[in-house]
Amino acid sequence: MQRVPLDFSGLHVLADDDARWKHDPVVQARAACAGGARVVQLRAKHSVDSRALDWAREIRALTRAAGVAFVMNDRVDLALACEADAVHLGQDDLPPAEVRRIAPRLAIGRSTHDAAQLARALAEPIDYVAYGPVFGTASKHTGYDARGLAALREIASHCAPLPLVAIGGIDARSCASVRAAGAHGVAVISAVANAADPLAAVRELVAAFGPAR
Repeated sequence: MQRVPLDFSGLHVLADDDARWKHDPVVQARAACAGGARVVQLRAKHSVDSRALDWAREIRALTRAAGVAFVMNDRVDLALACEADAVHLGQDDLPPAEVRRIAPRLAIGRSTHDAAQLARALAEPIDYVAYGPVFGTASKHTGYDARGLAALREIASHCAPLPLVAIGGIDARSCASVRAAGAHGVAVISAVANAADPLAAVRELVAAFGPAR
């Protein structure tokens, strides 16, 4: 099966399985699909593989019906098992070249946190770059301090032709400034996972970021 070109601009909702959130990953993903998100990424760091795969297959069905791209965080094996569109790789995951070799149909996203990591990423066979934490985050441990809008703007100036997705402490109030700094997309966790009304939260984020570039 050939890799299908995907649009990674707009809102990425990371459906996260941390028990502290008000909503489970499927509820988060359902809100993302109904509210206008462009991408849903399953981030299942706290669950056994069988549970993660069950969620992945249910979210795959939701995203397919809604025409939303589905990304699996970290796990190439689960991405293939659930027929995800893409896999998102951290700095300690399999190298993108190896993923491309064993799973050529998957699009690949790559997390970066500084200019050196971006430079390496631009030489890898990837489809989009994530950068952050822009404002810092309590949603996950990154080991990196908040980067700020000036650093994001600098990263954006070197990122072409790959789309740049900003992550880290982003909410509806900061979406416009992140877009103005050059981001093609924004990724959120707690802004949806911990919202009283996740569907309303997704719609607010989509409206705040604006139309796809």
